[in-house]
Amino acid sequence: MESQVKLFSGIATEDLAKKIAASYGQALGKVEHYRFSDGELQASYEESIRGQSVFVIQSTMPPADNLMEMLLLIDAAKRASARHIVAVLPYFGYARQDRKDKPRVAIGAKLVADMLAVAGATRVMTMDLHADQIQGFFNVPVDHLYASTIFLPYITALNLPHLTIAAPDMGGSKRANGYAKHLKAEMVICYKQRAKANVIESMTAIGEIEGRNIILVDDLVDTGGTLCKAAEMMLERGALSVRAICTHPVLSGKAYENIEKSCLTELIVTDTIPLSQDCAKIKVLSVAPLFAKVISSVHNYESISSNFIL
Repeated sequence: MESQVKLFSGIATEDLAKKIAASYGQALGKVEHYRFSDGELQASYEESIRGQSVFVIQSTMPPADNLMEMLLLIDAAKRASARHIVAVLPYFGYARQDRKDKPRVAIGAKLVADMLAVAGATRVMTMDLHADQIQGFFNVPVDHLYASTIFLPYITALNLPHLTIAAPDMGGSKRANGYAKHLKAEMVICYKQRAKANVIESMTAIGEIEGRNIILVDDLVDTGGTLCKAAEMMLERGALSVRAICTHPVLSGKAYENIEKSCLTELIVTDTIPLSQDCAKIKVLSVAPLFAKVISSVHNYESISSNFIL
């Protein structure tokens, strides 16, 4: 018997999951989410999934309950005899902890990868990991999608003259270089020194800025400190405008306030993480059609390479 696709969602990204399901052409499956009085989560499927291909959609941004709910849903699917269990994590939390950057620290990304596999995930689908090598932390297949498929048409439609793509730090230079090559644009690299996590001590840039329309490219925006400081520095050095594109809008702390008060013309993000408040400078592009298309390709054992621009 050929397995059928069943799409289910956690609580945190239910709106995105509904969009993915609508793009795929079917409704979300029924899941009951229950919380005990002490806060403990319980999740159960309210329909049969025996022998089916189950896609569980949930971003794992903080709080840790979001990750725990994903693990519970995977475990429940395994115990309900699902044939395939695909963990669809539009945003893979803990990805910034991908190495030991100082003694006696955890490698959180590897720990989460192991937890997903132990829970019963037979495949993982995610977007714009903080570091590409995280795919190697898994012993199951990983479909790593790129938001460039969504961002590049938007950038092209802006039709900006004297376009320059900028990397906000040295680690993002590979990503920025890919955008620059595709758009046949110039490239700038920002160099920053941190006093501590989320606090920038100093910043400079390598490359031509004066008279250019700058687009900063990054995988996520957290407090917005780097982007706002980079925009200010570039305008002081003669840039015509500064925009930023970031796949995952983590936006913690005073991020919304920082962005609203910044020199950025706009910040373009996706809906891998729902915004907690409105901001006039933030534009959201949906990843739902891309995930729906890839889910269909994965289920039908078709190539997904046509979905990549970079």
